[in-house]
Amino acid sequence: MRRVILIGDSIRMGYQPYVAAALAGMAEVWGPEANGGPSANVLGHLDEWVLDREADVIHVNCGLHDVARFAEQERRTHVTVDGYRANLRAIFERIVTGHRGLLIWARTTPVIEVRHDTTKDRWRYNGDIARFNAAADELAGEFGLMRHDLHGIVMSAGPGNLLVDDGVHYTPAGSAMLGAAVARFVGRYL
Repeated sequence: MRRVILIGDSIRMGYQPYVAAALAGMAEVWGPEANGGPSANVLGHLDEWVLDREADVIHVNCGLHDVARFAEQERRTHVTVDGYRANLRAIFERIVTGHRGLLIWARTTPVIEVRHDTTKDRWRYNGDIARFNAAADELAGEFGLMRHDLHGIVMSAGPGNLLVDDGVHYTPAGSAMLGAAVARFVGRYL
């Protein structure tokens, strides 16, 4: 049976069961139990989560943690866009050179700022997501990677109906929609 690895943050954790159900009988879908978190964390776990495993397709995203702004960091992004680019370069290089599976990069999903800002312990802004997605797009192009536009899918469907009150995470219907989109995209390469 074919194998798929899904790497990502809590958004991935929400859609993974739907991907697994949609690809049942076609592929075994695996993702870490842990939240992938920021790009530095994905890079730090790359051997365990990807390189030590067999897979035909690897679908990766990280970015929502990287763009988070915290009061204790004077509301700067968790990592600079250059730091994010460097982490992604290392992730892409290690997977492309160390694994036979097809690497697909998934763009970071949008937030609803007015909802998310009410949490008061961290902030995320769509302008930052756009800058980080642009950096990732450029780098993915340099590596010749397939890109899955999860951001565009959510924007087309209307984030207001898909995200819960925190403005970041998805309703069950939102996770199901993302899961169906990931399963369709990944399924083309199985």
